[in-house]
Amino acid sequence: MSRSFPELAFTPLVKQQQELHNSRRQYARMEQALQTSTNALGPNEQGFIRLRDSFYMASVSETGWPYIQHRGGPAGFVHVIDPTLIGFADLRGNKQYISLGNLQHDARVALFFMDYPNQTRLKILGRVEIHENDAQAPALFESLRPADPSAVPLKDIERAMLIHVEAFDWNCPQHITPRYTIEELKPSLAPLRERLATLEAENAKLRAKLNP
Repeated sequence: MSRSFPELAFTPLVKQQQELHNSRRQYARMEQALQTSTNALGPNEQGFIRLRDSFYMASVSETGWPYIQHRGGPAGFVHVIDPTLIGFADLRGNKQYISLGNLQHDARVALFFMDYPNQTRLKILGRVEIHENDAQAPALFESLRPADPSAVPLKDIERAMLIHVEAFDWNCPQHITPRYTIEELKPSLAPLRERLATLEAENAKLRAKLNP
């Protein structure tokens, strides 16, 4: 947890609920301990973000309703530019532009980065800076593409999203259901596939002997 997280998230009503449910003392001690900490992303946070292939972003509309959007891409598509700034290339979607409109109203966002296999999540609070049709956009589009540029063609990028980090917090693993992508399952499935290939080859030889 960064120093600013409780300042931004623990409002009077939140503290009231912490008192009611007997957790306020624990968090008050934590707040005291954080007084000398930094709000910058450390090596653990930076490394965690660089390994993610998706995240969730919440914004607030002009009507006051929250809106959550999923963003995904190759692992590392979110770039850590410096300890207080992250960014990604925003691609064409269904053209509703709800998040984009919300951010014109209020630049604040809440991000959830999930690691389902290891039941870990990182929360980030920040403010978004958008570059679309300005002088900085072309260079940002290039710099925010993944390591394999072919994975994200330039023609698919609509804008660059830079997020100035104001606070972050790690969540406990409780109640996170482990889930795995195909890429994450490949190492575990490799021995089974090799065994299956061997059995299929043996079966083919046996069928050839039985049906000369």
